[in-house]
Amino acid sequence: MDMPYPLMFRLGQKLHNPTLGNVPDAVDAALSKLRLGMKVKAGDTVAIACGSRAIANYAVIIKAVVAHFRKFKAIPFLVPAMGSHGGGTAEGQRELLHTLGITEEVTGAEIRSSMETRVIGHLPEGMPVYCDEEALNADHTVVVNRVKLHSRFHNDVQSGLLKMLAMGLGKLKGAQLYHHAAEDYPFEELTRGVHQVMLGNANILAGLMVLDNSREQTAHILAALPQDFVEKEKAMLQYSRELFPSLPFRFIDILLVDEIGTSFSSFGADSNVTGRKYNAHAAVEGEFPKIRTIVYRDLSPNAHGNAIGVGHAEFVRSRLVRKIDRKATMLSAITARMPTLAAVPIDFETDREILDAALSLMGLTLPERARIVWIRNTANMCEMECSEVLLEEVRHWKDLSVLRGVLPLDFDGDGNLRDYVVGEAVSIKA
Repeated sequence: MDMPYPLMFRLGQKLHNPTLGNVPDAVDAALSKLRLGMKVKAGDTVAIACGSRAIANYAVIIKAVVAHFRKFKAIPFLVPAMGSHGGGTAEGQRELLHTLGITEEVTGAEIRSSMETRVIGHLPEGMPVYCDEEALNADHTVVVNRVKLHSRFHNDVQSGLLKMLAMGLGKLKGAQLYHHAAEDYPFEELTRGVHQVMLGNANILAGLMVLDNSREQTAHILAALPQDFVEKEKAMLQYSRELFPSLPFRFIDILLVDEIGTSFSSFGADSNVTGRKYNAHAAVEGEFPKIRTIVYRDLSPNAHGNAIGVGHAEFVRSRLVRKIDRKATMLSAITARMPTLAAVPIDFETDREILDAALSLMGLTLPERARIVWIRNTANMCEMECSEVLLEEVRHWKDLSVLRGVLPLDFDGDGNLRDYVVGEAVSIKA
């Protein structure tokens, strides 16, 4: 007997979305406030550290940073600062930048990618502090990163400049060391320690912090001198919390996610969204949303096969499994000290098989009454497909609106749904 599926409606979520108008001008204005021209001389080399996340307008931002230092007749170049990503290789990290649109042709600056590091000091606990050799060979280094909640770490230091100093510029050695050390020491304490060592022993000139809104647009840009990183990043992280997109429901039976990848989150899908920051397959007490079953339908091409975080799902489409680079995925999971992040769940070829399996786990709840939410990825939460049973809750929230009424799911002849497209109801049978 065919499994009865819930009817689905499209939900719009009103989120606070401040947006910068002219991003290059905002970058130049932020850096100009620091009066860096008083420190940078003509002919000086400036290493610009870039990460692996899909930051809004990333290539535009990096190009504007390059242009700012060209005004001083300096020689800017780019260095990947992304720890173990890109398979932990120099070429892999260069390719990751290219995937993000950051190329020599677009930015006007050479990319110098190397995994070589130098020990520049030690933390009070005795651990070495590593820094990228290419950055150290420059006259100055500028760190550019998005400030955002981290999938694992918490408190006042998460994703931002301090993390990039330790795990980004520290390359594979630094990422492995500090992930391991975070099992015994607070992550915030470690990154602040690295920051202090770099203040005295590296050539850090400035940092540029970027904040994205929930529509994946640039919301705010702030530059800081090295001695101000801690204070400025803390303020930016608080602003990030205010803008952070979330699912509007506290209890969900099935969450369908079209794509995962390291460009969206350290764990492929943001665990701050899925409610699995502390456990792989269940929210802890007081953590929301509480989701019974998570389904990942595909791996983003920008992930280059790195499927870290796939282990947080109960089911995945087989097409995702076929795209996994096992070596890169295992390296990232082991570096993060969480091997389960690379554990491949049960996979099925079709969405129909997955939904049938997921709905069979519902206990006494009728399949057509299942609380299903379907999103493109955890970076875009302004629209989503929801099952009919959630309609009643939506009516009580002023920031939620029904964009399209209930319709049945539309499977193709192979039993698959079309991929979710924001702004276009392509997977619902009209």
